[in-house]
Amino acid sequence: MNPPSAESAPAPETAPLRVAIVGTGNIARFHAQALLAEPERAVLVAAVDVDPDALDAFRVRHSIPRGYAGLESMLTAERPDLVHVCTPPGLHRAQVEACLGAGASVLVEKPPALSLAEAEKMAAAEGGDRGPWMATVFQHRFGSGALRVRALMDSGALGRPLVATCHTTWFRPQDYFDLPWRGRWKTEGGGPTLGHGIHQTDLLLALLGEWTEVSAVVRRQARDIETEDVSVARVDFANGAVASVVTSLLSPQEESRIRIDFERATVELTHLYGYGDDDWRLTPAPGFEDEVTAAWEAGEHGVSSGHHAQVVQVLDAVRAGTPPPVTSQDALSSLRLVAAVYASSFEGRPVAPADLGPGSPFHDRMNGGRSL
Repeated sequence: MNPPSAESAPAPETAPLRVAIVGTGNIARFHAQALLAEPERAVLVAAVDVDPDALDAFRVRHSIPRGYAGLESMLTAERPDLVHVCTPPGLHRAQVEACLGAGASVLVEKPPALSLAEAEKMAAAEGGDRGPWMATVFQHRFGSGALRVRALMDSGALGRPLVATCHTTWFRPQDYFDLPWRGRWKTEGGGPTLGHGIHQTDLLLALLGEWTEVSAVVRRQARDIETEDVSVARVDFANGAVASVVTSLLSPQEESRIRIDFERATVELTHLYGYGDDDWRLTPAPGFEDEVTAAWEAGEHGVSSGHHAQVVQVLDAVRAGTPPPVTSQDALSSLRLVAAVYASSFEGRPVAPADLGPGSPFHDRMNGGRSL
């Protein structure tokens, strides 16, 4: 669960990876920009989209030499080393498995799958110790602020984590859901708990580790959709910490926030869609001001939480022949917490990880086949 160092290791002395992007919507531009910023590590050789106009515009904007209407034809013609999958969630499993089957590693946008069952099948399609591998975009793990907190936790400088809050309070109007795949269990897998707040909950898990129990409610308060538009959860962790996790698309004052109260300090992150060092705040407990502040100032600095930080790590790992972060097992951990939020709400009881195995309806579908 620990993030890698923010200081990128020197790239191995190998040729740049041949990389393709599937899906040319808004999120794909962050992938293209990150790849184009690393010409010694990657060459962006192709893009894939079923919309020819969108594909052409994307290729021109990012100087991509070739475009394809279908994934299979691109894989056959280009034989890429790595494919970035930037399509809607309902397409991820088939596309990731096709790439892995063709020998290409994958970096897939969140959420990687619509269910735990899908994510497990995708993980099973990986090539083992020698690859190819699947990684999921959870870029908040890679900013230097998160790395600094993790390092201080590991060193004992902060003491035990006690209480945490993790809030993704965003706003999406009704017309946001006009796209036919949004707000539907079958094509999006869930509402904001899966599709929006998962970045924050993933970072919380990367910092606090294994969770043991969840009690939650999910509700549809205001939007005309199938899924929830808000969820509220209490999460217990194996290290004794307890957290409140709130995810909303109904909040005009938008904010992403994590706060963890340790024995020796409060660490707080407040941002919207990405953070830098200035978005973190440390408040030492009385008697620990000098010790904790010195450790905080000596830690990692200078890396924001954008796609670029993770993409560099993925490229270096694939070039070195090692599994890229965030691994399929890391992603499964975050998806399992999301599934627990839904299961607890629909069943009206606390849920533990053992409750979400193959025999559970919430293993196959986030809503367990039920309706709000």
